[in-house]
Amino acid sequence: MTIRQLVIRRLVVGFALLFVVSALTFVLVALIPSDPARSILGNTATAQQITALRSQLGLDRPLWAQYASWAGHALRGDLGSSLIAPQSVASTLNADLSVTLPLTVGAVLVTMTVGVAAGTLAALRGGVVARLIDLVALTGLALPSFWVALVLGEYFGVRLHWLPATGFVAFADSPLGWLRSLVLPVVAVAVGGVAAVAKQTRESVDGVLRQEYIRALRADGLPLRRLLFLHVLRNAAIPVVAVGGTQFVAVLGGTVIVENVFALPGLGSTVVRAALDHDLPLIVGAAVYFCALVVLANLLVDVVFALINPKLRNVS
Repeated sequence: MTIRQLVIRRLVVGFALLFVVSALTFVLVALIPSDPARSILGNTATAQQITALRSQLGLDRPLWAQYASWAGHALRGDLGSSLIAPQSVASTLNADLSVTLPLTVGAVLVTMTVGVAAGTLAALRGGVVARLIDLVALTGLALPSFWVALVLGEYFGVRLHWLPATGFVAFADSPLGWLRSLVLPVVAVAVGGVAAVAKQTRESVDGVLRQEYIRALRADGLPLRRLLFLHVLRNAAIPVVAVGGTQFVAVLGGTVIVENVFALPGLGSTVVRAALDHDLPLIVGAAVYFCALVVLANLLVDVVFALINPKLRNVS
């Protein structure tokens, strides 16, 4: 299979998955004992007012009819409008994505960079260094991301005033402020994933170092840096990339909690707010956005596999 065929197949499957996720979200939200019409009008609204608003919003129709109408508009790129705020779902989520995407990408980069470096160092040095790295990494894995976020915000934000404890600065307003507002959230999300990447990297690198051709190259006097980058890391990359793909999904899920801790206006904060308001269009739209990010991340991992695996290099 060529890379082009791989991409097309993954996109077709991903497109179908988006509608499966949206349909399941419709059903699950319908099971929540809440009424968005009452949330909008308040507890003082009469039964007639609530009934009229439900009819106006189309909430009195069968669930399958609501989903069919939503899917028809979604195929044309229209995810509907929020039931609570007078704005389209797409515009709301696009603004939120400008916060969540840098946070997710930054956390994945930190996870992979620190994890690969720590795992490689542990495989090369062994002994006390390896055990120390394992201890630090496993400690990070055991700590919940929300607890890490609270501690980081309290210490570096409230006590030392080095970095903002809450809030977000747009890149257009201040690039430096944007970077400072993301440092603590990125670290909080990335801490847990470093252990998984470090452990997999250590095992993969250690396995490659035990190969006969690597020992022969070391015996021939090949410098360690060239040996590491030209042979060891390249051959150990496939399982590490696989773990990196799973970490993207884990990081994306962790942003839901961390964004609320640091008061970041991202997709995670919107999901929580929409769930509390029983805002069905916004909940479904957020689910579609999260699913699309996961599909694109898995597609990127598959393409990287095809590029580093000689068996999948039949590119037309």
